[in-house]
Amino acid sequence: MASSVSGGTVLTILLISRLLENSLLSAEVKEGEILPPTIQRLMKGYNKYLRPFFDNGPVSVGMSLDIASIDTISEINMDYTATIFLRQRWTDERLVFEGNKSLSLDGRLVELLWVPDTFIVDSKKSFLHDITVENRLIRIFPNGTVLYALRITTTVACNMDLTKYPMDKQTCTLQLESWGYNINDVMFYWTRGNESVSGLDTLQLAQYTVEDHYTSVSEAVYETGSYPKLVFHFELKRSILYFILETYVPSSLLVVLSWVSFWISLSSVPARICIGVTTVLTMTTLMMGARTSLPNANCFIKAIDVYLGICFSFIFGALIEYAVAHFCSLSHADAHMFMVRLLHINITVVVMTVAMVTVSVFIVMVSVFVIPVILILYSHQMQEMEDEINGIVTTITSHSHRAKRRKEPAGTTPPAHASTQLTVSPSSPSGSEPKPEASPPEPTNLCLTTLATFRKIFRLISCCHVENPHHIDNYSRVAFPLSFVGVNLLYWTYYLYL
Repeated sequence: MASSVSGGTVLTILLISRLLENSLLSAEVKEGEILPPTIQRLMKGYNKYLRPFFDNGPVSVGMSLDIASIDTISEINMDYTATIFLRQRWTDERLVFEGNKSLSLDGRLVELLWVPDTFIVDSKKSFLHDITVENRLIRIFPNGTVLYALRITTTVACNMDLTKYPMDKQTCTLQLESWGYNINDVMFYWTRGNESVSGLDTLQLAQYTVEDHYTSVSEAVYETGSYPKLVFHFELKRSILYFILETYVPSSLLVVLSWVSFWISLSSVPARICIGVTTVLTMTTLMMGARTSLPNANCFIKAIDVYLGICFSFIFGALIEYAVAHFCSLSHADAHMFMVRLLHINITVVVMTVAMVTVSVFIVMVSVFVIPVILILYSHQMQEMEDEINGIVTTITSHSHRAKRRKEPAGTTPPAHASTQLTVSPSSPSGSEPKPEASPPEPTNLCLTTLATFRKIFRLISCCHVENPHHIDNYSRVAFPLSFVGVNLLYWTYYLYL
């Protein structure tokens, strides 16, 4: 009894499954043509787990895209969200049928067919729309060509270079690959080249305009093999008008507002301090607000950060300018006296140094050259005196004949004296050693060079000295605007044209 009940249950299940399959392939009458027998004939013996041309080479899958919308482009997350219509075409020889009209089937019949395992490479999150039913289209042509279309919303990663933000251009991609079939099984191609992607010409974006787009075909190489890959590139240019009105104009006006303090008297301390501190704090708030919509990455020094830094520097410089001018006005007299005293002290030190150097050089010259000469001359004079004394003594005590003979050596005394002079003369300063006479000018030249150096230093110090502190404001009224205009010309030229 139990076996009969179980057999009846199995039979019931088989009948129900058969009825469901028959209902799925129910008859549909279109213009007098009966489709159910055709569909049934196509599905008979069809194995959806085997790709077309299983033993006869790879199957070619052509693709085209229709960009419905690009909802958001996020610089913080480095991605964009787009809704696309993905269409895939391939030929399945098992689905060839007689006739001249295509068969549009219910999207749920796709479960009975083989479809490519296409996926979006850089997708972070994607979903298939299913209101009111799953947005899928399946169409079969008489020659066995299958058209399979999907409506997908996907969030795709896009690597952005924000160094020129907000004057930047970004190139994002949409990459399609086969998950399991390599290039030996499936080949991808764009059906109409660059025209395979449509919808960008009429696309309206909040901050960007689409400048260019193009397609490419490549291969993705992984450890498991090489897989077909299609890439869609599109270039986005950011609209700068919003940032000019939101950031650039307010920051520039704050810089101009900080220059108002140059026309206020130095004695009006509260007014000038109020303008300086207010502009600094406002600029700080503006800088913080500009950073909230950007990634906090240290590697990105953006163009807007550079401009805000320039504006902050000018505003802070205007505040420092008043502090310097006010300090100079308070200590003007003391500073003047200090500079005069410092000048006198430096001159005195220079004169004393020069005098000490001159005296030292003179003493060295005397000790090296003059004293040896004096000693040599003195020794020769002593020799002459001794010779004269000896001659007188011998003349008185000796005979006249012997005196004559003694006078001859005495007569040779002058030549000896001359020879003595000859031996002295080479060691004299005027002889063979001219260097002692040439050496005294060297200390003089050194002193003149030292004096000239000190004069240059004093001139530089006197140039930095401010005779009237009110002139600082006068100079600032011209220097700050000219500098700001020059920096702006360099900034905009670099970021717009380089």
